[in-house]
Amino acid sequence: MTKTIGTMKKLWYMAEAMRREAMYERVARAIRTDIEAGRLRHGQVLPSTRELAAEWHTSVHTISEAMRLLVEDGKVVSKSRSQRVVHAPDHEEIRGEVHRLQKPAVILIGGYAGSGKSELARMVARETGWAVLDKDTLSRPLVEASLEVLGLSPHDRESDTYLSKVRPREYEALAAAIEEQLECGNSAIASAPFLKEFTDVSWIHRVQATCTALNAESIFVWVRCDPQSMHTYIRRRGAARDAAKLAAWDDYVSNLDLDFHLPVEHVVVENSLSSAPLQAQAAQLVKEAMKAR
Repeated sequence: MTKTIGTMKKLWYMAEAMRREAMYERVARAIRTDIEAGRLRHGQVLPSTRELAAEWHTSVHTISEAMRLLVEDGKVVSKSRSQRVVHAPDHEEIRGEVHRLQKPAVILIGGYAGSGKSELARMVARETGWAVLDKDTLSRPLVEASLEVLGLSPHDRESDTYLSKVRPREYEALAAAIEEQLECGNSAIASAPFLKEFTDVSWIHRVQATCTALNAESIFVWVRCDPQSMHTYIRRRGAARDAAKLAAWDDYVSNLDLDFHLPVEHVVVENSLSSAPLQAQAAQLVKEAMKAR
């Protein structure tokens, strides 16, 4: 029995060490992504180690290790023991010229909460100069006000009322914004979960038909992410709309299709801990988009 308990303790300590290691790598990857997506600007002073530990719900040691990786990558510079600064001089301007060709394109980026959709969209926009149409940015204030008028929490995203009355209008507004950009000859990047839409062949075909009628290309993208990283990102952003997911995380994850594929040709972007940097995948996505045009 003593040997068994000792073995169990050893395994527990090993698992805990692996968990801590993965956590500091996830934090480093997320901060690197924020830098490359333009959320953190060149020269911006990062919060203190203790403040970051509170933000990420983790230990000071974990943050210190994450910072060590970022310093080694050249993304962060230590000015002193108490001050770290973002180092991304090449991100001061849009990375490339605005690509506005005769045949515009729309990239529709979908994925589960916390998968990195918005960050990928921003990276593509910085590479191309195309407009970002993020569903939450465009519609969240109106959605929250509508839910309150209907007598619901402004953060409700699970009720039948939201799903049947409010959600469809969000996607109608997003579709109209996409169409308007294409009518003007502009390319765009649309970011939303698209959980229902990307399983609906009829919806996808309507998007493709609209694009064809406007002499435009449509590119569908699914962002795949491991549950641990999604949990880390969602917990960090602290959005009230995520409270229900976090409160029953295991149940939430059990209902996700982590190997989801669209029923039509599409691009899968991997944003898990072991994946290639999101910036590199964004650059490759831009190349594919330019080929399509």
